Amino acid sequence: MADSKEQRLLEVLEKMQGQISALETEGLKQDLQQLRDEIKGISTGLGAPAGASKAGDAAYRGKIEQLSSEVRDDNPYSRLMALKSMGIVKNYENIRKYSIIIVGMGGIGSVAGEMLTRCGIGKLLLFDYDTVEIANMNRLFFRPEQAGMSKTDAAAQTLQAINPDVEFESYCHNITTTENFDNFLDRIQHGGLGGGPVDLVLSCVDNFAARMAINSACNELQTVWMESGVSEDAMSGHIQWLVPGRLACFRCLPPLVTTSGFDEKKLKRENVCAASLPTTMGVVAGLLVQNALKYLLEFGVVAEYLGYNAFKNFFPGYALYPNPQCEDSKCVDNQKAYKAWKEGKGAGK
Repeated sequence: MADSKEQRLLEVLEKMQGQISALETEGLKQDLQQLRDEIKGISTGLGAPAGASKAGDAAYRGKIEQLSSEVRDDNPYSRLMALKSMGIVKNYENIRKYSIIIVGMGGIGSVAGEMLTRCGIGKLLLFDYDTVEIANMNRLFFRPEQAGMSKTDAAAQTLQAINPDVEFESYCHNITTTENFDNFLDRIQHGGLGGGPVDLVLSCVDNFAARMAINSACNELQTVWMESGVSEDAMSGHIQWLVPGRLACFRCLPPLVTTSGFDEKKLKRENVCAASLPTTMGVVAGLLVQNALKYLLEFGVVAEYLGYNAFKNFFPGYALYPNPQCEDSKCVDNQKAYKAWKEGKGAGK
């Protein structure tokens, strides 16, 4: 139907072209050519998903050099900068100075990445070794046409289109392998803006091994990180803030199932997958990013541990202190260094 209509329009235009050429009217010729190009553009776009960008399309806007609070239809930062004018955040524009690593681009990590991108974070480094599947479409963020792409590349593609001001690095890596762990360490140290260290690591993974790899790296480099997770029945979740030496590391208070020596892989039953609700994932992602923004932009109270129980609408919060007998020697060293710093700070008053 669309093809035949386009053909009829082009035939009419061809007839008009001959008539206009006889008149030798340059302005009419130019208008006719513009109309022809627009019709072809419409036909090229037929069949493309609504809102999808075609390969080679330019960004919908250029990069914005400086954040502005000016209220205009074309200013994506005016409502964010309102946090500054309202006295919530002292310098919201500092958001562009920060770099964050997100490990795990699943139900929590992908949504957290979108939230940070829309907030105008300076740089995101994305880590995941999985690919997008149609089975992921019950969650937020990924689109059906991205099936088969690595999650990190698909996320970077989408996020770059949302906010061209943000820098991205994409790593389709399993950080628990030796080679990839070394690269992960390097990006923590040198992946920030200007080649310096990143400001925060967000753990959005679904297994103990990856969490322990992040924990080891952040203990070694004394990097602040935040951990997150959702239960297998999708009815609860949590976030945790981990500051080396000051707060408990992940090895200080590991899950009971791992301290008993049980192999977490045996928890997975054949032909039975974990439940996944986009609502629960979205709540936890929101709590995680809110905590990250409070930490980076220095407003409000940063939660040390915050849980979420969907059944009871309950949000428990706890303080988690480091274990002096932690099995990670780097954690113990960090505890001693923090204690010495705190005592020296007190003596200086």
